[in-house]
Amino acid sequence: MTPSILVVAGSTRSGSINGKLADAAQLALAQFGGDVTRISLLDYPLPLVNEDLKKQQGIPENAMKLGRMIAAHDGLFIASPEYNASIAPLLKNAIDWVSLIARDGEKPFKAWNGRYIALGSASNGRLGGIRSLNHLRSVMMAVGTQIITEQCSVSDAAAAFDEDGRLTDERMAGILNRTCKSLIDHCKRHGSRN
Repeated sequence: MTPSILVVAGSTRSGSINGKLADAAQLALAQFGGDVTRISLLDYPLPLVNEDLKKQQGIPENAMKLGRMIAAHDGLFIASPEYNASIAPLLKNAIDWVSLIARDGEKPFKAWNGRYIALGSASNGRLGGIRSLNHLRSVMMAVGTQIITEQCSVSDAAAAFDEDGRLTDERMAGILNRTCKSLIDHCKRHGSRN
């Protein structure tokens, strides 16, 4: 079985260091035998989660598209920026909208259920955005995913990547590789697609 892995960054800013981490993860996951798809949340613009909006108009079409994309993959690598020691609002909003989907047409639908998730963060600070991963781990567990133990936090990230998009620090590259290999291995052993 070739695991299918979705890679997404929680930032859409041009030149985002978490975008660079997502790109590096994409390379590593492919190296370990994953069928990798890299997406941008720019392609799925969403309003802020709003129960009144959901009641009046239903789940936004972009949330449905994102949910279907997630459900079509065995696992995800999420590169999360840190905002005030927590999750970036763009990423949290996307996670929450997808978690609100109960049906796709006539069928029950829970996009997050059973997906294997690997977490990464990049920051110009010395902690590498690790504080955001503690919060993100809790959120992803709450929506029904399986979080792998390994994770990757890249500090001093502005200078951490070479021109080919790979991590220049051997130790950090090793941590990313171990995280990506663990995600692939979990998906191979257990599968997760509904």
